[in-house]
This record gives sequence, C-alpha cells and structure tokens, in this order.
Amino acid sequence: MLKEFKNFIMTGNVIDFAVAVIMAGAIGAVINGFVADIVMPVVGHFAGGIDFADMKYVLDAAVTGADGAVEKPENAIMYGKWINTIISLITVGFVMFLIVKAYNKTKAPVEEAPAGPSEIDLLTEIRDSLKK
Repeated sequence: MLKEFKNFIMTGNVIDFAVAVIMAGAIGAVINGFVADIVMPVVGHFAGGIDFADMKYVLDAAVTGADGAVEKPENAIMYGKWINTIISLITVGFVMFLIVKAYNKTKAPVEEAPAGPSEIDLLTEIRDSLKK
C-alpha cells in the first residue's frame, strides 16, 4: 500500500497539480498587492479621493465607556472591502486570461494525422481478400 501511494504521489499529474496550487497562491498574492497598492489608489483618485476599504454602513455604533474604552464594538456592513474584492477578482481573471492567451500562442499547432481508409473501405478490402 505504501508503494502504491508513493507511485501515486510521484506521478506527473499530482506534482503538476501541486505546482499549480503553489503558483496560484503566489500569483494571487502578487495580484492582490497590485490591486491594493496600485489599482485602488488610482480608482480612489478618480472617484474623488474615496478609499473603498473604509466604506461601510453602520448598523450599531460602538459604545464607549466614560474612560474611553470600547464596551460594545461597532457593527457595520463593510461593503467597501467587498468592492475591493470584486475589483481584485476582475483583475485576477484578466491576468489569468492574459497568461493563458500567451501560453496558447507558445504551443505548437496540433497536426492532424492523415486520414486513413474508412471502415467501409477496410471491410471491402477484407471481403475481396476472402474471395481470392
């Protein structure tokens, strides 16, 4: 059983999948950094200086005591973070589209095998051979 597991793990498909998962995580981190540090400040600038991450709808305001300590934290819907996530998703999808498009250009075109005789031609040939 251990030998079978070793053979399974060492097959190309499992190793390719592991590499793909690791690369996806790394690419995701790079793209999230790109969105947060480059795209969102530009979008915020053209939207009138708005920082989407700070946008929220407060359901219950925070309650503080006389000493300034928070007794009950704020309850809010953080829709700005959701907007950032949607923009990140669109950016990730676009980057993955560009990567796949570039990869497909590097692949050699698939050459089709020459067409052989049809099934009817083969059966006719067999029949003619049997007649002889």
